[in-house]
Amino acid sequence: MVKKNTKTNPNLIQIIRDLKDKSHSEDVAIWMTVARKLERSTRRQGEVNISKINRYSKDGDTVLIPGKVLSNGILEHKVDVVGLKFSEVAREKIETAGGKCLSILEIVEQNPKGSNIIILE
Repeated sequence: MVKKNTKTNPNLIQIIRDLKDKSHSEDVAIWMTVARKLERSTRRQGEVNISKINRYSKDGDTVLIPGKVLSNGILEHKVDVVGLKFSEVAREKIETAGGKCLSILEIVEQNPKGSNIIILE
């Protein structure tokens, strides 16, 4: 028998609900994709290092991490990073490079259509 994965964190439950609502109201698939990625078990949620963000993005991009942003590596250009959680050192490296650390709900409000966002896992 497969056990159903249920989330207990009320903040995460609210984020997932808001993403699904925005996906339906704006008729945009990106928010539903992010919500489904956040619904997965914690072991399967993404953990992305700064080095991967540096490798797969260019100056001025917005990168969304449906999970935690970790600090391994160097960020050589300005990137706005959206994530569920940030390590302290990762936050410092992103801000030092000129980028911003945003929450998922902040980017949904700023960019409801989800245009020009790169999802990394």
